[in-house]
Amino acid sequence: MAAPENRRVHVVDGARTPFLRAKEALGPFTGSDLAVAAGRPLVARQPFEASAFDEVIIGAALPSANEANIGRVVSLRVGCGEKVPAWTVMRNCASGLQAIDTAYLNILAGRSSLVLAGGCDAMSHAPLLYGAAMVRWFAKWTAAKSFGQRAALATRFRISQLAPVVAIRLGLTDPVVKLSMGSTAEIVAKRFGITRQMMDEYAVESHRRLAFAQDNGHLGEIEPLYGPDGTVYAADDGLRRDSSVEALKKPKPVFEAPYGSVTAANSSQITDGAAMLVVASEEVVREYKLKPLGRIVDSNWGALDPAEMGLGPVHAITPLLQRNHLKLEDLDAIEINEAFAAQVLGCVAAFEDAAYMKEHFGGSVGKIDRAKLNVDGGAIALGHPIGASGARVVLHALKVLERTGGKRAVASLCIGGGQGGAMLLERD
Repeated sequence: MAAPENRRVHVVDGARTPFLRAKEALGPFTGSDLAVAAGRPLVARQPFEASAFDEVIIGAALPSANEANIGRVVSLRVGCGEKVPAWTVMRNCASGLQAIDTAYLNILAGRSSLVLAGGCDAMSHAPLLYGAAMVRWFAKWTAAKSFGQRAALATRFRISQLAPVVAIRLGLTDPVVKLSMGSTAEIVAKRFGITRQMMDEYAVESHRRLAFAQDNGHLGEIEPLYGPDGTVYAADDGLRRDSSVEALKKPKPVFEAPYGSVTAANSSQITDGAAMLVVASEEVVREYKLKPLGRIVDSNWGALDPAEMGLGPVHAITPLLQRNHLKLEDLDAIEINEAFAAQVLGCVAAFEDAAYMKEHFGGSVGKIDRAKLNVDGGAIALGHPIGASGARVVLHALKVLERTGGKRAVASLCIGGGQGGAMLLERD
């Protein structure tokens, strides 16, 4: 839905945490810790109180069990007060984008004027679950009324029942087509002839671009994290400065061994992080004399075969551009979340495939200029905390426009389950 000229919706400001790679143990921060760490300094520098927000909307795919409706937890911890309603949205990898889109639509509809929106996930905190056999045994144990019943149950207990089910592995597997997200990337790679060499080259470039961005101050939206032990986390720590195509030849395929091409090194990293944005109406911008980063022009959601979910950005971006009478060449910056190198390269290839574009959209919207795509690196280098990435790509696309003097950008993600989301942005 495109915003009418008389009711513009602006992204006033934004901040994110460093994205911290999940390691051997639980990360030092929960999902709400991360969102609060981004949200508090963001709100503190605004000329209005935290209680001025009409609502808080947070995208999260993996909130902890003790952070139910994590949006409300974040709102209260940021200091918005008990009278500001807050809620949580979930659309897998695009949960953060969904939060911003919902804020945008609510402002267009006149239901809100000022919204704190974003996303967070502490993927290192994803739980280990009991399997069905253990759950059934435990249910019978708790229902047992006598020592004899429990003694009989004890003889039927097997150590193998304690084997954990990794929740994050379940979450990254499509329950309909029974494929992991990595396997869907392999399918996209085969469809468009994307080789292991091409994937590894793309991954190395992602690290190179992030290193350049860090060294040249292009990630000013990051607010440092301060750990409970006093450790300061000031930058994304998934960067591998020594990454090379030669080194990336060594990792074995993860999802389609031994003949696949998608490896851990050319895929996004499991990461903890958050990104938060202030979204406001034209009236609020005038009232507080705000200087927005830019405005949301339009957004779009697309869907396709879950087995090719990585092409979701093509199915979201194309109708968005067609509706706004634009071509890819009209964009000054393009952010497509790097779930997998194969997936981003697949999107680039699909846009260039006349037959694919004709079949699905009736024609071409141009080609992606790789020099404008993920100019400061992406999730392969900095990580992909599922709930946060949608907010991150919107915020960073606007920051790129601000830095380069560009006018127009698109931020997009593929979504597990066979969807894509995209947002068209313009610099004010």
